[in-house]
Amino acid sequence: MRTLGRTGIQVSPYCLGTMKLGPYGNPDSDDCVRIIHRALDAGINFIDTADVYGGNGETERIVGKALRGRRDDVVLATKFNGPMGTDPNRQGNSRRWIVTAVEDSLRRLGVDHIDLYRSTTSTTAPTSKRPSPP
Repeated sequence: MRTLGRTGIQVSPYCLGTMKLGPYGNPDSDDCVRIIHRALDAGINFIDTADVYGGNGETERIVGKALRGRRDDVVLATKFNGPMGTDPNRQGNSRRWIVTAVEDSLRRLGVDHIDLYRSTTSTTAPTSKRPSPP
């Protein structure tokens, strides 16, 4: 196990990325659940997803289905920022959108907490104008 940054949370050396689980990769949700269960059974305890994966949160729903009864064994990461529909206010890094997006992700995942929540990218400033990390 490894420590996730400075959080003190212990994660497996590998993280299961779920971008291709669902309509954008493997559309068979039962097979996707089996893939997640196989990863958990192999010792992976870190799963990463995002609200936009699979279109309109479908991959989060699949991950949530796979985690039923196993949530406490997983460090769960998801992301926000990408457009979730045509409304320009349903994307980005505004407080208003972050609150809505996290509530929507919690509902789709069927969990009461997310361990790591982060923005995919910034839509408020071009990359060249963002400050460099310390």
